[in-house]
Amino acid sequence: MRPRRWAGFSRYEGASRGEVPLRFVALGDSLTEGVGDPVGAGAWRGWAALLADGLADEPVAFTNLAVSGSQTRDVLERQLPAALEVRPDLVSVVVGVNDTLRCTFDIRAVAARLDRVYAACTGQGAVLLTACLPDPGTMLGLPGALAHPLARRQRAVNTVVHALSERYEALHLHACEGDWTTDRAMWSADRLHPAERGQRQLALRFHALLAERGLATGPAPAPEPEFPVPTTSASLWWLATAGTGWVARRCTDLLPQLLTLAADELRHRARGTSARLDLRASAAVSAALAALSVPGQADAA
Repeated sequence: MRPRRWAGFSRYEGASRGEVPLRFVALGDSLTEGVGDPVGAGAWRGWAALLADGLADEPVAFTNLAVSGSQTRDVLERQLPAALEVRPDLVSVVVGVNDTLRCTFDIRAVAARLDRVYAACTGQGAVLLTACLPDPGTMLGLPGALAHPLARRQRAVNTVVHALSERYEALHLHACEGDWTTDRAMWSADRLHPAERGQRQLALRFHALLAERGLATGPAPAPEPEFPVPTTSASLWWLATAGTGWVARRCTDLLPQLLTLAADELRHRARGTSARLDLRASAAVSAALAALSVPGQADAA
């Protein structure tokens, strides 16, 4: 028997789907966990689960390892080993926003970790799904001096994801732009996580990428929500409970450094030298990607 091919999900030629079901494993953070798309008390569904239902006409073995708050280190050290044990035919890796919201943000470390995750997944022959994402500062509507440093970080992560997706022949979704990012109907009350309609939009777009290559043979996810949109009072209650806790945790970690970054942003703006900050960030990304070609650099992260 020969190893499975790119143009299909059969683990071995001649093996039927009934004998070897398609295995889809999702890695990432709260976006992939499904926050914003509730299906019951304390339960989330999300785009990955919606996509799994449309991958094939037969049942799909779907495993969602994504955990809210995860960074690239968590995906590498905790989620990846569990994913490799499943030996997935399809694996999605959508992560990086939480890295930008930490005072420890280091684009070189982010690049090295993603490189190891992508390499491990494709090394087993899995089809890889990736995505770039909108920056959190813009989504939250923060003032420019606070939003720009976060946007610069997210652009850096997206650039790394673009480059590594090409290197590992991933199916990449450009989710950082488009009308969906400004359509409030797509987003939950916290303005950071897609609501059911937004999660369905992601699932539809991933399904289209796979279908174009003959890798998704099941029906595309329906674009319209299955459940009623949460009431304003329910959304406010979520923000006042879980949402407030989320903001408090991020602010404790990031806010002191973000204020320093904002002050730096204002100083450069006053001097007319804001372009230097962009050039500095671009240079850091170039150095991070260049370091991956040096043996042993990725293993050191």
